Amino acid sequence: MTTEQVTQPWRDPELPIADRVEALLAEMTLEEKVAQLGSRWLGNDMGDGPPPEAEHNVAPMQDAFEAGGRVSLDEAARHGLGHLTRIYGSVPVSPAEGAAELVRQQRIVMASRLGIPAIVHEECLTGFTAYGATVYPSALGWGATFDPALIERMAAAIGRDMTALGVHQGLSPVLDVVRDYRWGRVEESVGEDPYLVSLINGAYVTGLQSSGVIATLKHFAGYSASRGARNHGPVSMGRRELIDVILPPFEYAVREASAGSVMNSYSEIDGVPAGSDPWLFTEVLRGLWGFTGTVVSDYWAVPFLAGNHGIAERPGEAGMLAITAGIDVELPDTVCYGSALVDRVRSGELDVAYVERSVRRVLTQKAHLGLLDPDWTPEASVERAPLAVLDSPENQDIAIELAERSIVLLDPGSALPVTERFRIAVVGPAADDARTFLGCYAFPNHVLPRYPSMGLGLDIPTAVEALRAEFPVNEITYAPGCAVDGTDRSGFGEAVTAAGESDLVIAFVGDLAGLFGGGTSGEGCDAGDLRLPGVQAELLEELIATGKPVVVVVVSGRPYALGFLDGRVAGLVQAFMPGQAAARAIAGVLSGRVQPQGRLPVQIPRTPGGQPGTYLQPKLGAVHTGVSNLDPTPLFPFGYGRSYTTFAVDDLRISHDEVPTDGEFTVTARVRNTGERDGAEVVQLYLADPVASVTRPVKQLSGFSRVPLAAGAAAEVEFRVHTDRTAFTGRDMRRIVEPGDLRILVGTSAGELPLTGTVRLTGPVREAGADRRLTTPTTVRPA
Repeated sequence: MTTEQVTQPWRDPELPIADRVEALLAEMTLEEKVAQLGSRWLGNDMGDGPPPEAEHNVAPMQDAFEAGGRVSLDEAARHGLGHLTRIYGSVPVSPAEGAAELVRQQRIVMASRLGIPAIVHEECLTGFTAYGATVYPSALGWGATFDPALIERMAAAIGRDMTALGVHQGLSPVLDVVRDYRWGRVEESVGEDPYLVSLINGAYVTGLQSSGVIATLKHFAGYSASRGARNHGPVSMGRRELIDVILPPFEYAVREASAGSVMNSYSEIDGVPAGSDPWLFTEVLRGLWGFTGTVVSDYWAVPFLAGNHGIAERPGEAGMLAITAGIDVELPDTVCYGSALVDRVRSGELDVAYVERSVRRVLTQKAHLGLLDPDWTPEASVERAPLAVLDSPENQDIAIELAERSIVLLDPGSALPVTERFRIAVVGPAADDARTFLGCYAFPNHVLPRYPSMGLGLDIPTAVEALRAEFPVNEITYAPGCAVDGTDRSGFGEAVTAAGESDLVIAFVGDLAGLFGGGTSGEGCDAGDLRLPGVQAELLEELIATGKPVVVVVVSGRPYALGFLDGRVAGLVQAFMPGQAAARAIAGVLSGRVQPQGRLPVQIPRTPGGQPGTYLQPKLGAVHTGVSNLDPTPLFPFGYGRSYTTFAVDDLRISHDEVPTDGEFTVTARVRNTGERDGAEVVQLYLADPVASVTRPVKQLSGFSRVPLAAGAAAEVEFRVHTDRTAFTGRDMRRIVEPGDLRILVGTSAGELPLTGTVRLTGPVREAGADRRLTTPTTVRPA
């Protein structure tokens, strides 16, 4: 950095950031301004691995863009650069190797006239997506914990690891509310209820940003509701459903957790691609919610406006649509911004004010990160890298706690917990492949398929190994039976023989995550229906036919239709890709060493069709009324989960019979552990609006609290409900609170609500503004 650069006013940390940004903006040429809105991904064309096949891509159409030509970083950063893309998350490198590459790239960027460093971003959904980093449970597993505080701890640990390696921004979390279980990215989502998604992801944002890493909310908005559950597919959704179901988690993360960045959805909604929609990114996100951070494009979403959506003819036109809509930075490489935007500003087609609007946001973020300070150096940003341990004992402790808390006991049946000395046959494709425990954004599944000689980069035990450690005196045999996918049944015979010679069968079935057709779950791995992949269901039928008791463990990234197992198995467990500690956690649940505490963040369907299947439906979508032969009733409802003790919820008290439409009331219930073991119950409050000006869900989660209780103990749970929590989008598209009866339902799942009452809302219809309450505060005290 030159002496002149150091003494520039925008380098002065004593000045207000807004003044520094304006001073810098005044110094910049048009080319330098536009450069701050671009990025470069050397990881898309570096490393000694083979060129990726489509199913080994880590971003959509990565191979097509890589084949389109490479621009050197020197050329890409000639006028500066906004972002450096995935230095650690593209190839398997050690922390020291990655840090050296980061310094090299930053020094090239800083060699431009103004010497402004780039923001370094990485993926971090199930942990820092880097070689050897801890792999935590999938986001669907987070949802199963119903424990925001634990998710905040995990995210803070992820952020600490990223900060130590010079990373500034994480491309997580995913706030998409599940609408169709067939969608491949269900595993990356927290669940099917907006309130659960809000609180869990809000905690993630708080944790990550507490470590100095900017969280990125994705995918804004509507991505999870694609037609036919096809990745990137068009979304057939009215604006009311979008506002009431899809947008609330984003609003919560912006208003309550102060998220620093937002990423657009690839999809279109009613013909308008999200990446070109100023209503979403300018009117709602910034105008209504007050968001002040940056909006980054999902990878190649800007050129997709031309190539996939057909709403632009040339890259520059796509860039104009995106920047005027409110996308500030184009990721992962500059394709449609850069010189294309410069040309359009100079020709008069694009007002430079749009460019400067985005540049202010980027520079403000860089100032907050310290990147404009005179003493910032890339070397100092990674000084801890040589000693960094990305799978530290602290991380491992969080991973095992999360894994144990995420596993859902659906039915203990006659065999669980396993306490006797049995000959155990372990069967199924998920029993001896640790990759089945990991999500598609875990580095071993995300990048290492391109480097098969590198292994997993972590010591991750398989289920067979963990069961042998858990039951050291039991005789345990293993036969896979079949692969996760495909039609090969040649292993059935060995599996049936093993089952026949055992006293108990434990079958591990489910998914293997991958990308773009390289797995049965994950980005671009959508399902035609909700049958178990491949011939796994047939394998289970063969095992059941032996007459031996069969315990089924489903390790999956989506809920599968398990009605064919109802009443026919000796135990049923659901594990939503619990991460590197999965095997030990599952073994502990099976033995009873671990008390099951997980609750379903998505329903378990009974049959493989009948979409949509989520619980959040109006009467004609959720209730079997007889007007259709299709019964939407799930096998196991949202919020459901069993344990090895029993609980009772009783003594409902509601503070008021009537409250005004701008009032508040409390709902109190007692929860008791009526069994002989310590455990935890999730007490859940649902509200129902039986008569409204538009159709409303039969019930909707409004509050929850996870309550640990010793055997025989009891507690009171109090929910403080403001009438804002009943607001919905009316016929005139205003968010309103209407007078009328409000049903109060309390219990332990959407299907188990023994406590009911009514509160009448009185007075006029009230508009609930942008400052409305987004949460239901909860207090737990001894009973």
